[in-house]
Amino acid sequence: MAERSFKAEVRHLRLGEGERFTGEGILAITKALLENGVGYVGGYQGAPISHLMDVLADAEELLSELGVRFEANANEAAAAAMLAASVHYPIRGAVTFKGSVGVNVASDALANLASSGVNGGALVIVGEDYGEGSSIMQERTHAFAMKSQFWLLDPRPNLPSIVKAVGDGFELSEASNTPVMLMVRIRACT
Repeated sequence: MAERSFKAEVRHLRLGEGERFTGEGILAITKALLENGVGYVGGYQGAPISHLMDVLADAEELLSELGVRFEANANEAAAAAMLAASVHYPIRGAVTFKGSVGVNVASDALANLASSGVNGGALVIVGEDYGEGSSIMQERTHAFAMKSQFWLLDPRPNLPSIVKAVGDGFELSEASNTPVMLMVRIRACT
C-alpha cells in the first residue's frame, strides 16, 4: 500500500510533552489524531492526502499500543460507512480521502452520517488540490459541506494551526453531534 516509507518519521509520533515535534503536515495530523484520542481511522488513497494513509500504515505498532483501529478502505464510501459505525459509540473516529472526488464517492454515506447525528467525534479529513499545478478538478468541498450541514474547518497551512484544528474538530463534532470536515490544502500535505 505504501507510496513511500515513513518508518523513520513515525518515531517522532512518540515525542511527549516538552519535546519538540518537527515534520510535515501529514505527520502533524497523525500526531494530533493520536493526542486527541482517536479510536478509529480509515480512508482511501488519493493525492494530496495519500501520505496520511502511508504514515498510519507505518505506525501500526504504535496504533496497536494505543488501541486505535486503522484500516485502508476499498473506497471512500466504505471509509465513510465505517466512520458511521464507529461514531455511534462514544469513540472518536476519522477518515481521510481526496477532496471533492472522494467526497462525491462517499456522498451517500456522508449525508446519512450527517442526518443521523454522531455520538463520538467524527472528523473527515479532506485533501484539497484545486488550482494551478494540481488536479484538473476545480470542484471544491465547501458546497458539499454546506449542503450536508457539515462544519468545515480550513486551517492555515502551518503545523500549530493544523494540530489545533484536529482537536477543535473533534470538540465541535461532539458538542454539535455532527460530523466535521477538516480541509487540508495541498501545500500543508507536503
